[in-house]
Amino acid sequence: MITRRSALSLLASVALPAAAWAESPFFAIEVKMGNMPPLPERLPRQPRVIDLPAMGRSTGRLGGSVRMLVSGQRDVRLLPIYSYARLVGYDADLNLVPDILAGFEAVEDRIFTLHLREGHRWSDGTPFTAEDFRYGWDDMMNNADLYRGGPPVDLIADGKVVEFSVIDPVTVRYTFASPMPDFLPKLAAPLPLILFVPQAYMKTFHAKYQTPEKLAELIEQNRVDDWQSLHAKMGRSIRPENPGLPTLEAWRPRTAPPAEQFVFERNAYFHRVDQTGQQLPYFDRIILDVASADIIPAKTATGESDLQAGGISFPDYTLMKQAEKQHPLKVSLWRRTQGSSVSLFPNLNCKDAVWRKLFQDVRMRRALSVAINRNEINKVNFFGLGRESADTVLPESQLFRPEYASAWAQHDPDLANRLLDELGLTERGGGGIRLLPDGRQAGIVVETAGESSLETDVLELIVDHMRDVGIAIYIRASQRDIFRSRAMGGEVQMSVWAGLDNGVPTADMAPDQLAPTHSDQLQWPVWGSWYMSAETAGEAPDLPEAMQLVALLKAWRNTTTTAARAEIWAQMLVLWGDQVFSIGTVNSAPQPIVRAARMRNVPEDALYGFTPTSFLGAYMPDTFYYARE
Repeated sequence: MITRRSALSLLASVALPAAAWAESPFFAIEVKMGNMPPLPERLPRQPRVIDLPAMGRSTGRLGGSVRMLVSGQRDVRLLPIYSYARLVGYDADLNLVPDILAGFEAVEDRIFTLHLREGHRWSDGTPFTAEDFRYGWDDMMNNADLYRGGPPVDLIADGKVVEFSVIDPVTVRYTFASPMPDFLPKLAAPLPLILFVPQAYMKTFHAKYQTPEKLAELIEQNRVDDWQSLHAKMGRSIRPENPGLPTLEAWRPRTAPPAEQFVFERNAYFHRVDQTGQQLPYFDRIILDVASADIIPAKTATGESDLQAGGISFPDYTLMKQAEKQHPLKVSLWRRTQGSSVSLFPNLNCKDAVWRKLFQDVRMRRALSVAINRNEINKVNFFGLGRESADTVLPESQLFRPEYASAWAQHDPDLANRLLDELGLTERGGGGIRLLPDGRQAGIVVETAGESSLETDVLELIVDHMRDVGIAIYIRASQRDIFRSRAMGGEVQMSVWAGLDNGVPTADMAPDQLAPTHSDQLQWPVWGSWYMSAETAGEAPDLPEAMQLVALLKAWRNTTTTAARAEIWAQMLVLWGDQVFSIGTVNSAPQPIVRAARMRNVPEDALYGFTPTSFLGAYMPDTFYYARE
C-alpha cells in the first residue's frame, strides 16, 4: 500500500553523469554576469531525476516557447495544474510518488512525516524549508484574521485538529488523532491542500511582521480594503496572477492581469532534472493567449496553438484531423476520465415541492435513466467510440465491475413507462405529456452552463427519448456562475454536466464524489454544503440512501488497509448505481489533444481529466520538447 511505505525507497535511483550540469542557454548570460548562481548551486542537493528512457521517452533539448489558447484571464490557473509540481503526485500509472518531497513516511495512515530536499529553493532563490510550513500553520491557518473558521476541514479528523511539528529544517510532521487515508492524495490533487507558502515573501503582507505604515501603503497600492485581503491577493498560488510571488512550479508567471496574453518563464530553481543532468522544463516559455471560447477550435485548427486540449472536444476532432493536412499539427485521442461525458443531475434539493418529492423517489430517477437511448447517443455524438454506461468508474480502474456500468442503463421505454405509472403519473395532457399531481405538465427544465456544444447535442437527443415516455424536456443555457448559484438556491430542476470527476480511482483515493460532500454537486448541493461546511451551512441529508453514503464515507476515512477501503468503495458504488443519483450516458469518450508536429514526449494514448491526472500534469509537460526542424 503506497501510503504505508517509506517513499524514500520510491525515489528514482538514477546515477547522474559525472560531467558538469547542463546549463540552460536561457540563463547563460545571467549566470555569466554573476546575476544568478550556476546550475549546481540552484538545484537541491538531491534533485528529482527523471529517467526518460526508462519511461519509454526520449531525452529532450532545452529551449522554445509553447502557445496555448484559453477562454479567459482566470484560466491562468491551468498552468499550475499542467506543471503539476506537488509534494507528492501521481505518475502516468497513477502511482503516488514523491515529487517536491525527498520522501515521506506514514504510520497507521495517521502520522505523516514529510522530508524536504536539502538545498531546494523558491523561484526567487530563497530557501524552501520547514519554516514555510510553520508560517502556513501558525501565521495563516491558526490566525483568526486570515482563517476565521480555523484550519481547513482537510486537517481535521473526527473533530480534532491535526498536530503540526517541525522536526528539523527539512522535516515536518502532521499527526492526526485518527486515520486520515486521503491526506497524501489531497496533496497530489489538481487543486492541492496547501500546507506551505513562501514565508520570506509573504511576511511583507502580514500584520505580525510588517509595520502598520507600510501595510497601509501596500493596501492602497494594491487596491484592497485591509491587510487580510492584501495577504490573500499577493499569495494566491492556485491562480498565479502575481508575478512577484515565488513558486516551485516549472514555469513562473511574468504577466499581471489584465492582459490578453500571459507569459510564463522557466523556473531557474526547479527541482527536476533529466538523467543527463539537464534541468527541466525543456521549454523556456508557456504563452497563454486569451480567445473567445467559441473560436478556440478554429484558432487551434489554423495552427495558432502549439499544445491544446482545453476548449476543444470530440465534436471538433474532424476539423482537427483536416487541419493536420494543412498545418504542422498532430492530433491524438486520449480517453476522458469522467464517469460519464454527459450526465443529467435531478436536483434532489430543488424548491419545487412536487418535483423534489418525485426526484427523491428512486423510481423517477430509474425511469429517466432507462428512457435514454445511449446507443444512439454514442453513435451520433461519438461515432460509436465511447462506452454506453451509467455514471460510474471506468474499466481502467481496479475497482470496476461490469454491473456498475449496466445498472439502470439499458434502453427500456416500457420499463420507464411502468415506473412512471407506479409514481401516479398516469394522466396525460397535450402531446401525450404526463400531468403532475397538481395538474401541471410534467416538463423538466434542464439547465446547462452553456460551455459545451456536446452537452447541447446530447440533450437534443434526450428530448426525444423523454417525450417517448411522456416527459417534456426544455433546455436552458446560462453562465457558469449564475448556473451554480441557481442550483445552490434550489432554482434548478435538473442540470447537465460531466459525471464523476474521477472515473479511474484506486481504493486509496477518497470516495467523496459518491456522497453529498460539496456544494458544487448538482444533484444535492444543499446537502453537500452541509458536509463541506462542517454542518454550519446548507441542510443535513434526510434521504436514507444519501445518509448511508455519508456513513460509508466516514467509515472509509477510519480504515487502515487498502482491502477495507476497497470493500467500502464496492458498497458505495453498488448503492450509487442502484439509486441513480446521477444519470450517465456514455463514458471513455475520446478527447482530442492537438500539438505541434515536432513536439515530442507527448503520449499518443493516455487518460485525460481534471482528477487524478491533472489534465496533462501526470504526463509531465516539463519533459515535452521540440525536435529540431
